[in-house]
Amino acid sequence: MEGQGQGQQQQQQQQQQQAGYYQQQQQQQQMDPQMYRQTQGPSDNNTITTETSSHSSLSQPGGSVGAPPQVNPSQPRPPTTQKNPQHYEKQRQSSSATLTMEDTANANANANANANGNNGNNGNDHQAGMTQIIAHNAPDEETEDGRISNREAAVKIRDAWIYKQIRARQDEFTNYKSNRLFFGTFNVNAKGKEESLEEWLCTHEWGSDGKFAPDIVAVGFQEIVDLNAVNVAVDNKSQQRASHWLERIKSTLNSRRVNPDQDVSRSYIPLTSKHLVGLFLVVFIKTPHRTRTKYVHTNTVGVGVMGMMGNKGGVSIRFQFYDSTICVVCTHLAAHRENVAGRNADYANVFSKTTFDIGDEAVKEVIRSGSLSQWASGSSSVGISDHDLVFWLGDLNYRVDECIPTERVMDLSNANDLSELIANDQLNAERGAGRCFKGFSEGPIDFKPTYKYQPGTHHYEQRADKKLRAPAWCDRILWMSQDPNHISQVNYKRAENPNISDHKAVMSTFAGTIKDVIQARREAVYEEVMKLLDKYENQTLPSVGLDTVLLDYGMVRYDQSITLPIRVANTGKVVAQFRLVPKLDEVTLCKPWMRVTPTYGMLVPGDSEAVINFTIHIDNATAHALNTGREVLDDVLILRLENGRDYYITITGRYARSCFGMTVDELVVYAEPIRNIPLDPIQRAEHLRSGSGGVDKDASTALCVPKELWRIIDAIYEKGLHERDLFTTAGLATDVSDIRECLDTGAPFGDFNVHSMTEVMISFLSNLASPIVPALLFPSLEIDAQNIQSMSRKFLEELPPIHYNVFVYLVSFFREALLYKDSNLLSAAKLARICTNCMVLGVGAGAGSLEETASSITRRAGMQLIMLHFLETSSI
Repeated sequence: MEGQGQGQQQQQQQQQQQAGYYQQQQQQQQMDPQMYRQTQGPSDNNTITTETSSHSSLSQPGGSVGAPPQVNPSQPRPPTTQKNPQHYEKQRQSSSATLTMEDTANANANANANANGNNGNNGNDHQAGMTQIIAHNAPDEETEDGRISNREAAVKIRDAWIYKQIRARQDEFTNYKSNRLFFGTFNVNAKGKEESLEEWLCTHEWGSDGKFAPDIVAVGFQEIVDLNAVNVAVDNKSQQRASHWLERIKSTLNSRRVNPDQDVSRSYIPLTSKHLVGLFLVVFIKTPHRTRTKYVHTNTVGVGVMGMMGNKGGVSIRFQFYDSTICVVCTHLAAHRENVAGRNADYANVFSKTTFDIGDEAVKEVIRSGSLSQWASGSSSVGISDHDLVFWLGDLNYRVDECIPTERVMDLSNANDLSELIANDQLNAERGAGRCFKGFSEGPIDFKPTYKYQPGTHHYEQRADKKLRAPAWCDRILWMSQDPNHISQVNYKRAENPNISDHKAVMSTFAGTIKDVIQARREAVYEEVMKLLDKYENQTLPSVGLDTVLLDYGMVRYDQSITLPIRVANTGKVVAQFRLVPKLDEVTLCKPWMRVTPTYGMLVPGDSEAVINFTIHIDNATAHALNTGREVLDDVLILRLENGRDYYITITGRYARSCFGMTVDELVVYAEPIRNIPLDPIQRAEHLRSGSGGVDKDASTALCVPKELWRIIDAIYEKGLHERDLFTTAGLATDVSDIRECLDTGAPFGDFNVHSMTEVMISFLSNLASPIVPALLFPSLEIDAQNIQSMSRKFLEELPPIHYNVFVYLVSFFREALLYKDSNLLSAAKLARICTNCMVLGVGAGAGSLEETASSITRRAGMQLIMLHFLETSSI
């Protein structure tokens, strides 16, 4: 405390350093500590403007920003200040959403009243009206029609409603069990004498054999070390002294006086502890409760020199005991009889700065149990008031008011005449005026002041060489409960021993009602609440009906387009806007072989159905990917309903394998029709190993040219090469499709038009996966009469074997066709151009598909000259 000798001098120096700080805080104590707490916050985003100096046990200075206050509906609301329309327009355009939460607070208060039977005032006669900014992370959004919304605010308001419903029904899923809790506080004045602690810690209410020993024991110490400048700055002895006191308490609680039979189920184990310079707080629980105690967190707040050092301040421990949350705070506040404002400021600082980041899962769990009004803070941090039970103990340093002279205080204390002293107790006066500890309760004081004693005696300090101090109840224990019916004080007294300090130890035992949630019942209640909420929310959401979400295209052939529709109807009561969206991590709506029209639309209630057409088309690139096993005709498309759900549309089909889009090297392997060869690589490999696919394992007897090419050329021979405009007249579309099917299945050709046959042949060559003449064989030099012979010979030598066979076979066929040039009107130059287009450039390779440079045009022209050379000479 003030100490003696050197300690007293150092305390006086610290008091002088703090004078300016407390003078600054004193004016702020005239306003509600709820407002004071918020002005101390680090961010303007957390500012809460208090309209009245009201209070409830669910809304405390230092509590979560979003903790809804308890409101007494019988009290009138405070008058509001009228503002002009321009003010509101400016406020509307700000980046935060300000929402008046009084109605929600009233609802919460009524819910508590219904659940607890306390008429909604929760043990307080004050009205709690507050305007809170609950959306400080997301800006308001204004639509084109002038409507304003804020998603963050909407989510928090929704959570508030859920919390209110769950809390009102918590009795349906909660078992309540009685437990005893013990709290003790002792300013040891930096003494550590080995004196028994049993009279203090093990009261007679525990029973002679400890049968009624409490389930939770929390003990707070002050001044476990001298509060000199070295200890405050370095804090190098606190850990040692904290360990000393922890072991002393542990041995006392587990002594044979408390546990004669050393029964493990009645033994105590330390849950956790925390120290700050001279402050030390430790919580013990009985061993069987350890498995039901979780989310244990600690915190320290220094409010001493410069408002931050640890010579004064608080240490706190919070935990979940079964399904009730408990917070214990141990503080040592500003000294000196006249410094009431300093003590109030220290309290407010500790209250506002004490937070625990308990994690999202812990917050969700207690909200679902109806315990934590944490819905509007939007974080995983909780404050002191966000607990079912809060206990505040320590050397609070509040004295008897200076209106009573020191000598009279001493006389009344010695005579145990306490009524006048209690009536002038500073803590009672400050609490009554609402300047500190609002919402906290304290039991009646019927014991003598606990300070200031002559150490080692039971006499107040009255020695002549010592400064006369007015005795005071510096050491106090207060509590706060979200439900006052869940806590009652059994006793509140002081211990005469140990007497090593200038303070007497104080202790109090409570009978607490602890919640034990039945998970299955809680989930059932939660589901009922959510179903009710979903019912009403769904009425305001768009809804559509799809006649199907599965499109099966069956067998799809090469160069075939198949369209299937999906009909969309508005089944809701509001406008429905829909659109196709890409899948996660993709940029396209669907695979390349699919086309969708339209990709978006809107339906008002009563509109006729909208039709979305989904078309599959197998082009050459898709056919090649399917033939090689790199693609399958399966996809999932996402139809998104704005402000509604997503619909997943499944696309499936089976590719009818075709020789189109394959390579000649693969086609010569198969003797049977290509339709019989499996697309799946594993099945195809097994097919080849078994030899059932018509493939000859002896490469020397493999086909020289693809059988499909031989069949189509043979058919053209039979139809006659004398047909006019051969290779330049288009065939019939139906014939072309049927001829392709005959090539793929091995079926015999019908009576098809010869022009249809030639179109299929050109299409087959043009749509090979790789052209007959690779691009690498394009002539690199300009072709002229001097080098055409050598360039042609080199070209033939460099062709791959199968490509060589096909090239020779085709040139021979085209030279045969030139024999009928008088009737079919063909010329060598015309055929050379056709050969270049279908054998050299390949699929889709028109003049625009290659880089159009002078060099590429020259090389392409050179290739055409080589083709012309082969057609006009007998070089092959």
